[in-house]
Amino acid sequence: MANDGDFLEELLQEAEQKEEQQTEAYYDLLLLQVKQMQEQIGYNFAEAEKEVQLIKQWALNKNHALQVKIDFIEKKLEYFTKEKGQKTIDLPHGVLRYYKKPDKVEISDIDLFLKNAKPEMLSVVPETIKPDITKIKAYLKGHKAPPGVLVIAGKEEFTYKLNNGKDNENGGQEETGYSVEPAYENRTAV
Repeated sequence: MANDGDFLEELLQEAEQKEEQQTEAYYDLLLLQVKQMQEQIGYNFAEAEKEVQLIKQWALNKNHALQVKIDFIEKKLEYFTKEKGQKTIDLPHGVLRYYKKPDKVEISDIDLFLKNAKPEMLSVVPETIKPDITKIKAYLKGHKAPPGVLVIAGKEEFTYKLNNGKDNENGGQEETGYSVEPAYENRTAV
């Protein structure tokens, strides 16, 4: 009988060992599932990002074509306004406006300007002397430009407002327009 007890004890130990191995295998499978699901999450985000980029590129292409058409129409509206000879044309869907921008003043040679500048053309900050563009513009109304000052005549500019039916600070109108101005290096302009 002692033999039967040892045999049963061995069977019981084998069964416990197999159960423990199965338990570890089960939890190892759970770890594998977690790993696979995390990889799927990463894949999903990567695919979503690819789709977002694809949609953005599509939108850019569509909007570029629309912008080209808008630019063409803006030129037609500007030509119409010039042809009519009116500064402002009020239409049901917006206002066309052609106006002259104020003159610009640039200091092309600061040293030359400072040698010839009148006190009313300068702003004095302690230990700093610099041109005061506003004062220079005021001075130019009755005098010619001093040496070192370049006066750039204001250009006429075309703008238009759209009546978009929304209430905003402009009374439902959005002002739009365009202007092209060259930039010069090492110059002060206002």
